[in-house]
Amino acid sequence: MYTPSHYKNENLDEVREFLVQNSFGILINQTDGRSWATHIPMELDIDAEGKDILVGHISKANPQWKSFVEDKEVLAIFNGPHSYISSSWYKEEEVPTWNYIAVHVYGKIQILNEGAVLDSLHKLVDKYEKTSANPVSIHNLSHKTMRQIKGIIGFQINISEIQATYKLSQTRPEDHPKIIEELQKTSNPGSHEIANRIKQKK
Repeated sequence: MYTPSHYKNENLDEVREFLVQNSFGILINQTDGRSWATHIPMELDIDAEGKDILVGHISKANPQWKSFVEDKEVLAIFNGPHSYISSSWYKEEEVPTWNYIAVHVYGKIQILNEGAVLDSLHKLVDKYEKTSANPVSIHNLSHKTMRQIKGIIGFQINISEIQATYKLSQTRPEDHPKIIEELQKTSNPGSHEIANRIKQKK
């Protein structure tokens, strides 16, 4: 994606943490001659060699998996908070803009065997059930329920490139106090998070 240099985040540890916290993304490839996108969780993990990978699964009813050809590049997009920025908050005249965080991950896809899929499901469910009052565990699900695993295709993406855009008004440090103040007045949680991110970058 196009990212001006002052918005590019090359802090890989920070970007990895973003992917862990914002794992619901969009998987894009070419399917039947068209761009195809599926909205799914894709969890950041490491392979046996310690390299970063994304792991996920889709339904076999989704034709996208039939185009999962090894050594073909796919794109995974992850969105973070975003907010409109009014130029009325600036000291000098300028056009309005939008602040946002987005990460694009490129890599080659590999279909997982059933054992690896089951392992990924354990990790996925355990991660998101941690805060539940009555957490579900795949270990406790019946064989009948677990037969549903036959209806999904698991995959991993061997990451080749990560592009991260953190557009947080970096070019207008003199306006940060007013931007933060105005963002915090809104009822939009995304605006509040953008305000917090600007404060952290100061």
